[in-house]
Order: sequence, then C-alpha cells, then structure tokens
Amino acid sequence: MDILDVEDIAQGMRGQAEHCLRNDAPVTASIIIAQLALINGPTACGQKIAHWAGKPLEDAMPLRLTGGLHYLYLSGRGPRLGEIYEGRITDQNEIDLLIGKVVADHDADLLPWLVNPPQTNESGRSASFMAGLLWLSGRVGRRFELLELGASAGVNTMMARYHYDLGGVLAGPKDSPMRIKPEWRGPPPPRAQVNIVSARGCDQNPIDLTDDETAGRLKGYIWPEMPARFERMETSIALAKQDAPNLVKADGADWVEDQLTQPQESGVTRVLMHSIVWQYLPQATQDRITAAMETAGKAATPDKPLAWMSLETNRKTFSHELSIRYWPGGEESALLGRAHAHGAWVKWFDG
Repeated sequence: MDILDVEDIAQGMRGQAEHCLRNDAPVTASIIIAQLALINGPTACGQKIAHWAGKPLEDAMPLRLTGGLHYLYLSGRGPRLGEIYEGRITDQNEIDLLIGKVVADHDADLLPWLVNPPQTNESGRSASFMAGLLWLSGRVGRRFELLELGASAGVNTMMARYHYDLGGVLAGPKDSPMRIKPEWRGPPPPRAQVNIVSARGCDQNPIDLTDDETAGRLKGYIWPEMPARFERMETSIALAKQDAPNLVKADGADWVEDQLTQPQESGVTRVLMHSIVWQYLPQATQDRITAAMETAGKAATPDKPLAWMSLETNRKTFSHELSIRYWPGGEESALLGRAHAHGAWVKWFDG
C-alpha cells in the first residue's frame, strides 16, 4: 500500500472524528484520533487499519475499534481507559500513548471488533420515526405495519411501547418506562393518532437483548459522553426481557423482497423503515431494495398503502435526514426534518 492510500485512510478517520465532535462526543473523537498512531505500529489492529480494503468513513471503521475499547472498560478488563473516559487525561498525546498500550495488551481481543460494522441501536431515533408516522397518519390513515431494515437489537422495532413528547405533542402509552423527549426544534409534528398493529425487523447479525453478555457488547458502541443513551439502553433491555422484539437473521434485500409479498391487512399502511444503516449496504443490495419498493409502490392501493421512511446520513453534509416516500396515487415524497445521530434533538421542517 502506498503512502497516498494510507493518507486516504487517515483522512477518513479524521472525518469520523470531526463527525463525533459535531455530535457532542469529544472523548470519542480523541480516541479515534489516537487510532491514527496505530497505523505504523506492530499490532494486528494497527495493520488491519493500515490495510483497510474499504472506505473508512463509509464503513465507520474507526467506530468499530472505539466500541471494542469501550467494551473493555465497561466489562472491567480495561480499567486504565477510565483515565480517558472519566476525563482525567485530556491531552491528545497522552491519549495516544494510553490507547496504544491498551491495544497492544488486548490486540487479539480487539481485532474481531474491526470485522463487523458498529451496532448503533438507539431508541432515541424512534422520536423521528414517531413524528414521521404522525405526519403520515393524516395522509394514509392511522394504522401501520412496521418493517425495520437493519434492526440490530430491535430497540426501534419496540417503538410502539415508548412514550413520546415531541415538541409538546404526546404519543404512545402514558405509563411506559421509556420516555422519549428530544430537544424539539421548529414547529411540532401534527397531532394525530398512530396505531402500530405489528412490527418486525431483520439484521445480518441480530443482537439478543435478553443475553447479558451480548447486550454488554452493544453498550460498548454507546459513546461515553452520553449517559442518557445508557439509561435508554437499560430500559430497552428490560422491555425486551418482558417481550422480545420480533427479529430474524436475513440479508436485507432478500428480507424486504419477501416481506413485500406477504398478505397486507386492509386499512393498514406497510412501512419500511431504517436508521443509519443504508451506508453499510452494498450498492447491489440498495438497488434491489429500491427496485422492490418502487415496484410494490406501483401496486399499492388507497386501502393498502406503502411507505418508506428513513433516518440516514447525508454524506455531503453529515446531517441525519428524516425522509419519506409513500404510495399510491403516484409517489409522494418529503424531507420532514433532521435529527441528532442519537436522538438528542429533532429539527422539524413540516408545520
């Protein structure tokens, strides 16, 4: 690999660090920057980074090892990392040295974390989805069947069980232990009725929230600057242990194509939804899903509508955009708003 390729990898990692800074995660950003020093080192993790075959930013490569390091700390196996996570070390050079030592000591344990993309399941993103359903309700009716692509542990698949305060608009069961109340920017979403009659999801590697060790690994991907995310994850785990989300292990395109052929109840809108997952799908998979949705959209009827709702990263602006497409009567589409990557705020466009 020539030096230009290495610099391209480093540039992608710096871009990821900048993204973290823009999302209020300076500690996570500093740990990503520290990984740059691993590129010229002897560790297997450093060599894996130096010879990365894909696109570091699109693959979220720096967040993979970042999750592994955080898991070491949370599991008690990397107590030295507390110097960083608890704010006792803030100098970047010192952070670089400490991360280098920890990676060297745990190289074999950390290397598998670089194999798979991060599982960034976050119930806070349900705020955007619920706002989108409130908006849709006035256009297609209040009853919805949810299909979540790349559902990870299924915390958003359980969104019908959460209570929401969206700019003063309330939704969901009042007695829910999960309270979703992002900072709301812009006008509130419509006041409408939403009835989620069913929800199911798929993932290439679904996570079982009822398994404590597996759930612990998922916590590793939570950025340490965000204690509210840990609280929501603990609540999600408790809810999953009461009634686990309906998840299957499947290829995304295969699953979407199959789900679109299943019988659809009259008066219920079928909604494909996903958040921060599209960038991880191969182009061929994206193309198949798009083709399947557009074909199904042409066959949609007023009694059996179809919608496609996504909260995904605009790779040019790095903002996370809530977009929606829905049928029948020809395709309608809208950009409803933007949101914080982990649900801290929602900026609503549609009044």
